Amino acid sequence: MRVVGTAGHVDHGKSTLVQALTGINPDRLQQEQEREMTIDLGFAWLTLPHGETISLVDVPGHEAFIKNMLAGAGGIDAALLVIAADEGIMPQTREHLAILDLLKIGGGVVALTKIDMPFEAGWLDLVQSEIRSALRGTVLEDAEIIPLSARTGQGLKQLQLALERALAHVSGKADHNRPRLPVDRVFTMSGFGTVVTGTLTDGTLRVGDVVEISPRGLRSRIRGLQTHKHKIELAPVGGRTALNLANVSTDELARGDVIVYPDTYKPTTMLDARIEWLASAPKPLTHSQQVEFFLHTAQVLARVRLLEGDTLTPGSRGWAQLILAAPVTAAQGDRFILRYPSPNITVGGGVIVAPNPVARHRRNRPDVVERLARALQGTPADLILHYVETHPASERKEIANAVGTDEATTQSALAQLTMEGQLLELADSRRVLYLTPGVWSRWRERLTGELAAFHKQYPMRGGMSRIELQSRLRMTPRAFEGTLAKTVAEGMVRATDKQVALADHRIIFDAAVQTGIDALLKQFADAPYNPPALADAEAAVGAETLYALIEQGMLERVAPTILFSPDAVAKMQTWVLETLETEPEITAAQLRDRFGTSRKYAIAFLEYLDARHITRRVGDARVRR
Repeated sequence: MRVVGTAGHVDHGKSTLVQALTGINPDRLQQEQEREMTIDLGFAWLTLPHGETISLVDVPGHEAFIKNMLAGAGGIDAALLVIAADEGIMPQTREHLAILDLLKIGGGVVALTKIDMPFEAGWLDLVQSEIRSALRGTVLEDAEIIPLSARTGQGLKQLQLALERALAHVSGKADHNRPRLPVDRVFTMSGFGTVVTGTLTDGTLRVGDVVEISPRGLRSRIRGLQTHKHKIELAPVGGRTALNLANVSTDELARGDVIVYPDTYKPTTMLDARIEWLASAPKPLTHSQQVEFFLHTAQVLARVRLLEGDTLTPGSRGWAQLILAAPVTAAQGDRFILRYPSPNITVGGGVIVAPNPVARHRRNRPDVVERLARALQGTPADLILHYVETHPASERKEIANAVGTDEATTQSALAQLTMEGQLLELADSRRVLYLTPGVWSRWRERLTGELAAFHKQYPMRGGMSRIELQSRLRMTPRAFEGTLAKTVAEGMVRATDKQVALADHRIIFDAAVQTGIDALLKQFADAPYNPPALADAEAAVGAETLYALIEQGMLERVAPTILFSPDAVAKMQTWVLETLETEPEITAAQLRDRFGTSRKYAIAFLEYLDARHITRRVGDARVRR
């Protein structure tokens, strides 16, 4: 289903024409009907001669309500530019035309209304010539001009046929299975509850679907769907749709919210964009200037960070980052409008290249501009490469959601980029992540560099703890695990559940240290159940060497200050388990007496078994867990 939106100056007959075409009065507000002037968006529908039913969005023409016009223009496929024959091109005609051009509307038709009025000979030809001149170089340059009268009906049939011809050249909205419905109306319907309406710009929605109201983060369920006042089970992409939502009130929603599937779009307050500054703008756009930003039905204040130079002159284009005062829900390729807060005029617009940049770009950098240009002009593979360059260690689904490509296209592009060596895969047991070779080289060097520094500082330790290494690298858990898995696979490092070390790291004791180690281990062997105290062991060989012996399993720490030899631990544990096979419980006194140790050591050992979930304490005794 396609959507056609009206445009044009106030009192040029937009609403009258919509009512004449459809039999529906789009001015739903009492104030609109009393003043005979459209204030907010109106909606109707029309079945064209060849059978296609289209939606019509009627927008206000008065300059005071241009923001409402923008809320309706964002989702249309084609435009119906309405120009009164008695006045011709007027200020709001030009502003609406500029907006249609900035939004790159696919095409449309010009309705030259009020031709039933008395005119001098040649007047209509003069007006049409003026219109054709104004359309030159815009998206409506080739639009048909249909003279008509909504009052008499003259030309209405020709207008419908012209709409058919125009829509034949306009592609419908793409379905990437990522539903997105910008909300333009919120109201309560008696007996149903909260209802929102909008144009479904991607994907499909079904009754019963769980949805998210973005950027608010609210969850809801679709209780019902309608289009053109008919109940439906499935809302198709591109159509005007009304959603009956459960578990949310009208107070929690507003125009500018977006209905999406949970976790498919990430709200953002920063955008990478290509800006077009209108030739009609009264002055250049300056770096860090504040403007009003309009995206679909959302409106927020934005500050413009120009990435090339300090100004953008009227009639030129440039790269920028938009810093938004409030979050919006955006996608790559979305088009937007920029206006001055005061005086209230449209001054520019553009296209979003990246909806979720990770950081503010450094200004006046050719490499930044080159990446943005490639992302704007490129194929799906180019878009994906740009996203991964700025979002390393991303998963396939995350990439598809961000770029707006379907699963099959994303998978094919990733395979191509990987085969060409432009991307690398980081794979662990749970996921596959993608990043560029340059990022991988930097991450690998950082990881091995941290380990080399650690080994130099602590040569007697087997490795650095995984937690400490991740903290030093400042990586997300998934990026760290993927990087570690790849460096292990490449033979650069070795890793256990607790430690990471360079593959060639070895603990080597010199002769003097080895003599002290041998003497200490003999003390543990000679008195296995009454071993040296921790302080005595450290004094004998040094704290670092003792730590190395524990790491290598030559000594076992059973309590913070108590060590045993592995052989002593194994024999005591075996005796405890065998005893519990025939007796219901065991006490510290029994263990002390059996091995001739002290009560202190016996209690510490039983607590060690408790911590390893081998035994469980019941009163002063232990039972098998």
